[in-house]
Order: sequence, then C-alpha cells, then structure tokens
Amino acid sequence: MKITKLFVLAIFLISTSLSAQEISNHAFGLRLGDSDGFGAEFSYQKSLGRYTRAEIDFGYRDSREYDAFKAVALFQWVGNISGGFNWYYGFGGGAGTAKFEPGPDPNNSNIIIQPDGGLFVLASGDVGVEFNFDNLPLLISLDIRPEIGVLGYGSFDDRFDFDVGLGIRYQF
Repeated sequence: MKITKLFVLAIFLISTSLSAQEISNHAFGLRLGDSDGFGAEFSYQKSLGRYTRAEIDFGYRDSREYDAFKAVALFQWVGNISGGFNWYYGFGGGAGTAKFEPGPDPNNSNIIIQPDGGLFVLASGDVGVEFNFDNLPLLISLDIRPEIGVLGYGSFDDRFDFDVGLGIRYQF
C-alpha cells in the first residue's frame, strides 16, 4: 500500500513538473523598458522546443541625448521555478538607428553642435522571470538585458547598458 501511494505521488509530481515547463507556442505583446531613456517595444515570442524559444522585439527609445529605433532578436532557455513562475536566460543581437540631440561641444561649451544620427549594431544577453497565469492567456515578465554596442555611430559603438524591461504578452 505504501509503495502504491509513493508511486502515485511520484507520477503526480512528475506530471505537475512537466506541465509547468510548457511554454506557449506564440506570445505577442509589449515590453516597456528603460536603459538611458524610456521606450516601448512590440514583442513576439515563438517556442522552438520544450525549453527554448526565440524572442523578437522592435521598438522606440527616447532619452535626453538621442531618439532611437531598435530591433533585437534573442534565443532563450526557459526553466521552471514553481507552478507558472519561470525564469529564463539567453543571448542575441540587434540593430537600430539613432538621432542625437544638439548639445555643447566637449572642447568649447559656447559652441552648440548638431551631431548626425546613424546605424548601430549591438550584442545582447537576457535574464528574467515571468509568470504564466493558469486561467488567462497572459504572460507577465521582468528582465534585464545587458547590451553592448558592437558597431555604430557616436556613443553607440562601445556603449554598455542594462536595459530593464517589464513585458505583458498575450499567449496563443
């Protein structure tokens, strides 16, 4: 009798663990973030396997120094913490274009310079947590995306930022 109860408990725990690891096939929504300026991104996630997915974000950033459009693609691994609470990590890259605001010349503060904008390329990592609601097709996430400029214009060529974002996505 004890072996039967132990066997039933083991099957229950394994099935709960397996169902908690399921990630949705598609998720679409918004990611609101802040590195040096507030921005919003349209975000799409596609399941690639049981524990992996791709995420593509396209959005706009605004700060005192620049306005930028940015697209980022990430490959992520997803792990379960408990129930619908997951953690994930990944890496990727992106590109964008920036327009810089006029400012004082670093060599002479009496002269205002109008810098040109340009294209930039970045490498990125991603670490975060998410909650998947049982009764709603809603996914809420909080992540940190360290980014470093690989190639680009002005301060984007070697800039390092931590982009913190809150995501809200509809799963289907």
